[in-house]
Amino acid sequence: MSRVVSLDPGRNKCGLILVDCNRHSVIEGHVLATEAVLGTLLRWRTIAPIERLVMGNGTASDSLKSQLPADIPVMVVDEGGSTLRARKRYWQLWPPRGWRRFIPQGLLLPPTELDAVAALVILESELGQPLAWPGPAPIRTGHAQ
Repeated sequence: MSRVVSLDPGRNKCGLILVDCNRHSVIEGHVLATEAVLGTLLRWRTIAPIERLVMGNGTASDSLKSQLPADIPVMVVDEGGSTLRARKRYWQLWPPRGWRRFIPQGLLLPPTELDAVAALVILESELGQPLAWPGPAPIRTGHAQ
């Protein structure tokens, strides 16, 4: 299994996803407090090796990059426009239900923070293909899970 991590860095919170590239699918995704990112990465790599980490070049990326394990190759990429793309991608993955489906998606705000979905669109741009996210939408957690 080829596993890649994508990270949308921020000062207070980050989006972090673990992807199985062979299956083109998200295994796990979280919106975490920035200080919890390293713990989650370490937990994930105890299960199986991580091939590489793709990280957006936005807020706090330099300071966060210096804290990452040296043995995981890190690729810093342009994350311009990722928040707007994440909003659109959210509704593709989890379409609105009930009365919300009658409202134009451009007017809808997702009911959760989009940092993990931003990490998804950053990686999808890098890979040049969409990925599946079979689980529920990510919710914000305060620390590593």
